[in-house]
Amino acid sequence: MARDEGGRRFLGGPRPVGALVPALTRPAFKRKSPAGAQIMADWPALVGPALAAVTRPLRLASGTLTLACSGPVAMELQHLAPQLAGRINAALGRVAVDRFRFVQQAPAGAAPPRKPPPRPVTLPERVESALEQVGSPELRAALERLGRGVYRNRG
Repeated sequence: MARDEGGRRFLGGPRPVGALVPALTRPAFKRKSPAGAQIMADWPALVGPALAAVTRPLRLASGTLTLACSGPVAMELQHLAPQLAGRINAALGRVAVDRFRFVQQAPAGAAPPRKPPPRPVTLPERVESALEQVGSPELRAALERLGRGVYRNRG
């Protein structure tokens, strides 16, 4: 019988690491199949950066891969479905994806809409002349930025 440093006994001696793997992976594989987990982990490499930026795999069940994407992207993916399934299945080494189901949902990595750059603001003549009176260039630049911010919000 094997013992550890503290003198505790272990029945059967040390266990191989491979014997512990099923107990650790079973809870994860109950929720996601191994093929589904691999698809989700390797999604950008499977479909390329352009499609990975606008889509996100959600679930693989019974040969149907559920993808989150926006409406226009779903139309494009319907036309690319045979090629996409071929790429995914080739990467997995078996036929795991037969069909696609599209869910209208913005992918998590979608960039928020960008604000247009602020339009240039001209300061009134009296503010310009007051800024010329300031001796420190750093202070003058800071006051000019402040003035531009104030007059940008007024218009």
